[in-house]
Amino acid sequence: MKLSDFDYHLPDELIAQTPIEPRDHSRLLQLSKNDWNIEESKFYNILDELWENDVLVLNKTKVINARLHGYIKNIEGNEKEVEIFLHKQINNNTWDCLVYPGKKLKPGKKIDFYLPTTSSFDVKGSTWNEVEGDGFRKNLGPVIMTAEIKDISDSWRIVEFSKGGMDFMEIIEKLWEIPLPPYIKEKLENSARYQTVFNEISGSVAAPTAGLHFTPELIKKLENQWVTFEKVLLHVGLWTFKNVEVDDVTNHNMHKEYIELESDVAERLNKYKAQWKRVIAVWTTSIRVLESFSDRTGLITAGSMDTDIFIYPWYEWKFVDGIITNFHLPKSTLVMLVSSFAWKENIENAYKYAVDNKFRFFSFWDAMFIK
Repeated sequence: MKLSDFDYHLPDELIAQTPIEPRDHSRLLQLSKNDWNIEESKFYNILDELWENDVLVLNKTKVINARLHGYIKNIEGNEKEVEIFLHKQINNNTWDCLVYPGKKLKPGKKIDFYLPTTSSFDVKGSTWNEVEGDGFRKNLGPVIMTAEIKDISDSWRIVEFSKGGMDFMEIIEKLWEIPLPPYIKEKLENSARYQTVFNEISGSVAAPTAGLHFTPELIKKLENQWVTFEKVLLHVGLWTFKNVEVDDVTNHNMHKEYIELESDVAERLNKYKAQWKRVIAVWTTSIRVLESFSDRTGLITAGSMDTDIFIYPWYEWKFVDGIITNFHLPKSTLVMLVSSFAWKENIENAYKYAVDNKFRFFSFWDAMFIK
């Protein structure tokens, strides 16, 4: 199975740069996996497509402001700006990170993070509240956090942060940037638009973007017509943007991502399946959780682990009955996943329809319901 089999032509102008307002007014392509029928609608009309026996499984992860800017001293004593991109938390204070420039950030190197003078962040109680002499820079206030490169991990760095008695997540959420995919060039004015309205647990560097279409009002309407919602957890890592680099896709080494499924949720999901209810995964992250914890008998178990499940054509599906997703990058593992669920030729036909009819692609894209 060749990587080129999952390529398609996408004009640059169809890559969405800004989100639709309101969230649920994006376009919706409905695709039948059985008869290949295509229908076009608006996302809020999904009310007409979901029934009281349907179960929507959402990913409750929250995107963190993973892109940090700090400063290091060079040999001459001058400070140079560096970038730390949080990837995976190892413990409370230590993260596996992507760093730039890597050559400057060897083990033992220390990094200072300054409070911008334009920030309204309250530093009372912080041990960094008083900084001597050269602790201030142009447009920067006192040091709010420090870090040290502890070790090298592949092309990454193990970074230990010292927070001065303050909460790490509070610091990064107030001071740094939510990471956007590399194909989005426009500045996002409202960072909440890159979060789902049902997020709960911080840990992702990218959003489960099919969930961005839901509004609180739409969820309430669906609940009122007896659609059931369940939540699972997958923290999206940096490797979600990594290209497949092998020509034979069966030789691709899938990245690992942390997943979690609570015991009460697993119990209810098994009950729904026994009642012949449709389990519909919202975005591919929910699929990875459900299929990772399912066995060949169709039962799902609770747990937490790192999953490297790779779903591509001829995969034996065990639990998922339907998918709400978006339109994925050419030659990506996500295109392979949906091609497995609804037949490769069916997906090719749907994507051609979407391109010809100028659907919006990628993170702020239009949606697809495969049923």
